[in-house]
Amino acid sequence: MVTERRQPILTNEDVRAALRTAILKVRRTHPFNIDGWVLLPDHLHCIWTLPEGDADFSTRWRLIKREVTVAIGTRYFRQDFQTARRTKKHQGTIWQHRFWEHLIRDEHDFEMHMNYLHFNPVKHGLTKAVKDWPWSSFHRLVQEGIYPFDWSNNEAAKIEVQHDTN
Repeated sequence: MVTERRQPILTNEDVRAALRTAILKVRRTHPFNIDGWVLLPDHLHCIWTLPEGDADFSTRWRLIKREVTVAIGTRYFRQDFQTARRTKKHQGTIWQHRFWEHLIRDEHDFEMHMNYLHFNPVKHGLTKAVKDWPWSSFHRLVQEGIYPFDWSNNEAAKIEVQHDTN
């Protein structure tokens, strides 16, 4: 999920709080488990598990994006980003319309995407070590014994996930 024109606002405290509240609200009516998550200033990566037989990521994201937009009101509204389409649909100027989605195929695919997700703040030069980025599921997964605290950046540096359209 990416902000419109890569606005670096997602790690702002008020946007994080609105995002957290929106996720909790949407999960009550459209359940999903967050397996992996990383929040960067202008985009986020996540891996979700949806209930068996449910593949409706789009509705969940639409609801989350709407809740965040309503919660933060006009604080991040950008008139210069407003379009006729956004006006017609009563949309704000926080989020890009689309998002990239990938169905995890197997355990190896899951592991590669989790590693890519957690390494992303290092890849973008936001921190030197995965463990130092505060807005990531990495810390929870260290506590659960999934990742070692000192997960090697050398190992992670060679991670590249292929984005396909399948």
